[in-house]
Amino acid sequence: MWHKPKILVIDDEYDICEFTKSMLEKTRKFDAIATTKAAEGIVLAKTQAPDLILLDLSMPDMDGSQVAEAIRQDSGTKDIPIIFLTGLANKKELDNSSGIIGGNFFIAKPADNKELVERIESILQKAKQ
Repeated sequence: MWHKPKILVIDDEYDICEFTKSMLEKTRKFDAIATTKAAEGIVLAKTQAPDLILLDLSMPDMDGSQVAEAIRQDSGTKDIPIIFLTGLANKKELDNSSGIIGGNFFIAKPADNKELVERIESILQKAKQ
């Protein structure tokens, strides 16, 4: 039976979490959960088993790379694809690297909704193979 992929959004900015969650759900292609707390995001990754995580790189309590490391160290969550959302690189820089830096997927903030959905679908498709 087909299920909608579940996307976990972790971003310290409440408005970005809610906007992204709402936008993903409005496509009717995804279910989404969101949190503004890095530590809660790690717990949600373990308890909610998302199909993909959208993760802010720059957060005050833990940065995104620390969150990703915690997720990748857990045998139950290590294979969940992560897309970093960052304002630290611009779209042109990421386009030049095909959106992959150090083996990680990146999307520049503010993310274009269509591009974000297409990237999620592409990464989920590759993860199935």
